Amino acid sequence: MRPANLIDIVRSAALDKKGEDFTAIDVRERTILADTFAIVTGRSRVQVRAIAEAIAEAAEAAGLRRAHVEGRAEGGWILLDLGSVIVHVFTAEQRSFYNLERLWSAVAERKVQSS
Repeated sequence: MRPANLIDIVRSAALDKKGEDFTAIDVRERTILADTFAIVTGRSRVQVRAIAEAIAEAAEAAGLRRAHVEGRAEGGWILLDLGSVIVHVFTAEQRSFYNLERLWSAVAERKVQSS
C-alpha cells in the first residue's frame, strides 16, 4: 500500500474518533525509519487510546499487518508502527512537550545547511 493511501486511512480513523490537529510529515529524506510521520491529538488519555485503536483496526482492515504499538498503558503518547507510516497519538500536553513538528523541521534545516 502506498504511504499516501495509508495516510488517508489513518486520517479518516483519527477524525472518526474526533482526533484534532492531524498532520503528516514527509520524513523520507531524513530517516530510514518510515516515509511519513502522522501526528494527531486527543483531548484525554482515554480518547488517545480510542484514536490509536481505531487507527490500528482500520489499518488491519485495509490488509496491513497488526500495528506494533507502544505507550498504550500510559496513554499520553501512543506510537503505532505501520511500516511506511509511524503514527503518534498525543494528549495536547505531550504533543506540546515533545513538539515533533519542530524537531523534524530542525533536522531538515540542518541537513540542508550541511549540504
